[in-house]
Amino acid sequence: MCQVCLAVLAAAPAHAQEWSVAQKDVWKSVEAYWALDAKADVEGFMAYFDPSYVGWSYDSPVPGDKATVKKFITQEYQMSKTLVYDIKPVAIQVHGNFAFADYYYMQLVKNAEGKTEATKGRWTDILMKEGDRWMLIGDHGGRIRKAD
Repeated sequence: MCQVCLAVLAAAPAHAQEWSVAQKDVWKSVEAYWALDAKADVEGFMAYFDPSYVGWSYDSPVPGDKATVKKFITQEYQMSKTLVYDIKPVAIQVHGNFAFADYYYMQLVKNAEGKTEATKGRWTDILMKEGDRWMLIGDHGGRIRKAD
């Protein structure tokens, strides 16, 4: 319990800051694709991935493209269900039509065996503005696993 309190207190300054209009716009897209992911909406979620996307999760030995992501999330949606999630921005940088969003996530997922599992991790999303939407062109991060 004490670790949870420390994590909340350590994250408080990042959440207390005021975001610019541009930073809020970026975060709005991050929230939108996380909501689609939680609903297991493959097409809706993938609509936020630019065709040029290349990302590198902690679980993968090499970066993957949009087709690779779609293949794996489609399988994941068949094997598990997100029950609840929370995402917290830590830093958002906007440079013209490019942005970097660093954030922390926690989620409860029901796995294929019907067991509920708590996961947490962090992502850095690299986005490019296309029309009224920020599109993923890259990312890095994922689940943080306990040290053995």
